[in-house]
Amino acid sequence: MWRSLSLARTGADTLEAYAERAGAALACAYSNSAEFDAALIAERRAAGVYGPRRHRKQMLATAAGIAAGLAMVVFLIA
Repeated sequence: MWRSLSLARTGADTLEAYAERAGAALACAYSNSAEFDAALIAERRAAGVYGPRRHRKQMLATAAGIAAGLAMVVFLIA
């Protein structure tokens, strides 16, 4: 009888240890879903999933056009 009680205790202790380990394995590194979504989007952008960044190219083309226009105006005035 003593042996069955000691086995039952060690079995329960082992189960508790397994439950603690399982709980730690399921812990999430993010405190909320917004952080997870931000990290996911940043990772996908780095991988190139969303395609090229057209906004920068368009802004550069617009700036070059304005600079060329200003150069023409300065050239015509002078």
